[in-house]
Amino acid sequence: MLYQLTPRKQAILKAVIDAYIETGEPMGSKTLTQMRQFDLSSATIRNEMAELESLGYLEQPHTSAGRIPTELGYRFYVDSLMQDYALSAGELAQMNSMLKAKTAELDKLIQNAGKVMANLTNYTAIAVKQSTGKNTVKRFSITPVDQHNFLLVMICGERNAKTRFIRTEMTVTEETAELLEQVLNNFVAEKDLSTVTLPYLMQMENCLGAYGSLISPIMKFVYEAMGQADEKDVRIDGVDKLLEYPEFLDSGKLKEVLGMFDRKEELLNILESADNDVTICIGRENGVEALTGSSLVFKKIVVDGKTVGAVGVIGPCRMDYSRVVSAIRYLSDGIADAMNASLPESSSSPPKDQNER
Repeated sequence: MLYQLTPRKQAILKAVIDAYIETGEPMGSKTLTQMRQFDLSSATIRNEMAELESLGYLEQPHTSAGRIPTELGYRFYVDSLMQDYALSAGELAQMNSMLKAKTAELDKLIQNAGKVMANLTNYTAIAVKQSTGKNTVKRFSITPVDQHNFLLVMICGERNAKTRFIRTEMTVTEETAELLEQVLNNFVAEKDLSTVTLPYLMQMENCLGAYGSLISPIMKFVYEAMGQADEKDVRIDGVDKLLEYPEFLDSGKLKEVLGMFDRKEELLNILESADNDVTICIGRENGVEALTGSSLVFKKIVVDGKTVGAVGVIGPCRMDYSRVVSAIRYLSDGIADAMNASLPESSSSPPKDQNER
């Protein structure tokens, strides 16, 4: 629960979190007084910090130590206190160099984005790619092999074809193969597979008459093959950067996070459940045990109205959120702009205003 904080408490909480992000050291009232950000006595700051602790925004790791932010404190910070970060000329140049590379291939852009984000933020980067193409088959071809076997060929693109030998107890003649090929091209080719519903399948079976039972095994293969073509590719860059933060020096904690990188479906579940703006998941908000004590910040990449991937970083809860958010927003929007610009002019989505970034 987020409590209403007075302006003074908000200013002190922000100062504690900003300093802790930078130094990683617990902050005491004396240190804040020496920073000369407040025209307050050390005793007053100490009392305010004690109240912030009782409200759940700060905690004291050791009796004699200063205080550090809690997950609740970080959440209040990113929602209400964090200031916009102005990307430097060097940071912009690094990202623009990648975005202006002579390629409109999504997988290449995503691959480079992960590397750039890891180098830019000094956190472990995550880059997710999903096919931008529609779930369609351009054309079907049927070639009889013998009386009970035929070769099904799915033409998915200029250099992409999938094949399957299909066996049937019925005799497959040249005329049967031609009819089957005609039915598949009439009912399925160039159509989004999500629109090929049961009534479509029943019409196909009726058109084939005695050979209608062939539709079921054929369509099973079509759905399986196209589903595999649309699988997501998850890239992790800069794993070694975890070791630069004390939060990950514990071997057990590090092992948990590294294990999660192998169980990429957990990351995908988090990414898919978010909206299209920059998403910040702090500690237990991730819903994954391995990410307790870590933060995940990411943004989806939307091209022509469809989510085609995401770019983000994983790091300690004391992440430099302001800088990370600005970098992720700029890079993910830049990839979307580059991909939208490469679409045919008939695309339904209008070009994005560059000033929106």
